[in-house]
Amino acid sequence: MGKIAVNKTDLIDAMAEASSISKVAAGKALSTFLESITQTLQAGQSISLLGFGTFGMKARAARTGRNPKTGEPIQIGAANIPFFKAGKALKDAVNCGSNEVDEVHQEKQGA
Repeated sequence: MGKIAVNKTDLIDAMAEASSISKVAAGKALSTFLESITQTLQAGQSISLLGFGTFGMKARAARTGRNPKTGEPIQIGAANIPFFKAGKALKDAVNCGSNEVDEVHQEKQGA
């Protein structure tokens, strides 16, 4: 299976087509979504999207590394690392080829 990268423009185009909205509106929606995730993670909170997954932060402690050129030890500072953990419905959809994420969403909306 070949890998095909989807960039932000491709995602905006797909969102606009699927939702019958303009590309400008889809771009604003995507930007707002990404900014909201970033701000929530900066505040030290996580985001759980039922059936899709969880965005969160992990603290990475300071450690000693090595400079690959010289081999000398260097100090690497502590950092907060964002992560994404896929939910069961997303995993199932990716592995089975079905669109179970949409099905879970529709069930929650009572459709």
